[in-house]
Amino acid sequence: MSIIVFVRSDDERIEVTAKNGQTVMEAALNHGINEILAECGGCMSCATCHVYVSPEWVDKLTPADVMEESLVACAIDPNARSRLSCQITMDDVLDGIVIHLPESQY
Repeated sequence: MSIIVFVRSDDERIEVTAKNGQTVMEAALNHGINEILAECGGCMSCATCHVYVSPEWVDKLTPADVMEESLVACAIDPNARSRLSCQITMDDVLDGIVIHLPESQY
């Protein structure tokens, strides 16, 4: 099991557990993180699971592929730390990852 720390736009921190092999999106949905809509269910055809990864964790992630980058570009307020949470798979290296939630996915 790994820990994910979600940080809401009002700086509220929510710590949840995730199984290794589970995506950040799946963990968010399992724990009622409402800012992650995940309308496509994780098949990477929308950007409603868009998140911001804390700077200290960015280099520990597998780089985004071209498809993810194109979807992130369509998200509301993307930045250099934007990722789709359906594309971040938890493992021991990511234990404790800090994920900032956008104010809105709409």
